[in-house]
Amino acid sequence: MTRTQVPYPSPTTLKRFPHIHDDPSSISHSLDPFTITTKTGFLPYETAPVELPEAFSALLSLVNRLPVVRLDGKPGLLATYELGPAVKAELTDLTDEVEKLVLPDGSPDRFTIAAVFRDYTFLASSYLLEPCWEHWNKDPEGGYGLGRDVLPQSVARPMYRCAEILNLPPFMSYAASYALFNYTVADPAKGLSEYSNLRLIRSFEKGLDPKSSEAGFILTHVDMVKETGSLVAGVLKVVDSLEQHASRQEINDGYREILKTMEKIEASMEDMWGNSKPSEYLSFRVFIFGITNQSMFPNGVIYEGCEDNKPLNFRGESGANDSIIPLLDHLCEIPMPETPLTKILHEFRAYRPLPHREFLTYIREKSEELGVQKYSIQDSETAVLFLRTLNHIRSFRWRHWLFAREYIIRRTPHPTATGGSPIVTWLPNQLSAVMELMIKVYDDNLAPKDGVAVVGNEDLIASHRKQVEPMMELVRDQKEKLAREVERWCQERGV
Repeated sequence: MTRTQVPYPSPTTLKRFPHIHDDPSSISHSLDPFTITTKTGFLPYETAPVELPEAFSALLSLVNRLPVVRLDGKPGLLATYELGPAVKAELTDLTDEVEKLVLPDGSPDRFTIAAVFRDYTFLASSYLLEPCWEHWNKDPEGGYGLGRDVLPQSVARPMYRCAEILNLPPFMSYAASYALFNYTVADPAKGLSEYSNLRLIRSFEKGLDPKSSEAGFILTHVDMVKETGSLVAGVLKVVDSLEQHASRQEINDGYREILKTMEKIEASMEDMWGNSKPSEYLSFRVFIFGITNQSMFPNGVIYEGCEDNKPLNFRGESGANDSIIPLLDHLCEIPMPETPLTKILHEFRAYRPLPHREFLTYIREKSEELGVQKYSIQDSETAVLFLRTLNHIRSFRWRHWLFAREYIIRRTPHPTATGGSPIVTWLPNQLSAVMELMIKVYDDNLAPKDGVAVVGNEDLIASHRKQVEPMMELVRDQKEKLAREVERWCQERGV
């Protein structure tokens, strides 16, 4: 087959993901808001609703009034620690109204249900963690104290039902609640083209001010994920071309599209330092903790009217639930160590929207079936592109580690991240894995070896080797530096 004859995407991909090339505006609201297209990537196919149906006016009133600083600049319910009483006084169980959120053909209106779910999760987290906010606010050195361990039926049941329909855990999550379904734009004509046009829909602290650190923390993630349509396209080009025995140039072109996109994503990621001040993060962070492995909820949380009122545990909101790096992890077949930390990585998968989970699983299985890694290292040019892709995973994770260090580790002794993972050791677990794979790929396929004959064009391989030598020197230095840092932080914290 010539390059122009290769069907793209492959019939296998189209069968599994029939909307992958659809115009996002044509997608029915009966589909999950996170149905993936090569235009919107991991963002929802349509900007999330700001308003709710009339039946949920009491919920809307509470989420509009709960922030520490409201949209009108006045103190909200969390500023005076009055949210808990307001929830009990004003909100009734609206589970039956969730069932009425259907389209004319009778199918669930998943797009609207997702907006209702988002708002219930904001209310639930605010309600459960309000005592911790008060404790921390009055005595930051004293920790968080205890959260509420019973979620009222008026919040628990409708949120739980929304989660069932959306196939999500009934708790605040990164994509479906806190970040990717929680933004709108000031000027629809500009859309996502400019970061300054982004606005939050819901917030806990001061996030309705677009220049606040809370807004910056969330909206920087949105600004990164807006680029993922081309990332999805690049990954599919690698996998689909390999499946159909296309030319190596086709696979290389897919890698180049990935690399070009990751440069944009990481440039946006670097803006986090300016968009969200490290010194202000701990304040709004109080509200995004989960239940699992958190001292604030030693006995879990009872969801009144759900699961026979047995205490439940859910992991908290975490940027680690983003799908960008897991997608590349799976494409490149990065082996993760068999540790309890990797087990947490696998647990996080459940907190991604269903379309994200299905797509990531597909890429993982296809990459293993086709042997993407093995194919990529058999040619020095492709091996360089593969190494550069791994390097973006490394630099992304390294920056994430720096964020964790500067925003959290240096500022609080609390031992766990919001998602419930160990704050010092969890990120290095994955970061070390990609560094080790980079070193192995380079050493086995590009590095000169005494007494070993070169297979292929020696000058060409030497040229390709020269392209990545500075990168590999950085990787080796960074791997040693990371090990020293982790050891030091563990000793200081008694881990």
